[in-house]
Amino acid sequence: MPPPNDQLAASQAAIRAADEVGAEADPQATLHLKLAREQLDKARQQMAAEDNESALRLLERAEADAELALAIAKARSTQAQAQEALKQVEKLKQAGVQ
Repeated sequence: MPPPNDQLAASQAAIRAADEVGAEADPQATLHLKLAREQLDKARQQMAAEDNESALRLLERAEADAELALAIAKARSTQAQAQEALKQVEKLKQAGVQ
């Protein structure tokens, strides 16, 4: 089996995307991001040992964990925005604007 370079790139991109949306700010997202990084490191070791099949599985798991971290971070961000919008609506109601 050839080295899973495409999956390596996909996993790295998913981890980078989770970093960029601030996954580190949410404990649950941080956990999944940590798992993704660990799996990526293990996959690199497997690739170096020419165990590409194991590396591919690890990289797929790393990508899935990174995507989950990304989804969690986005959901938290959306939830925070919705709460802020509700606060603004309440302020407007209290001011007599409807």
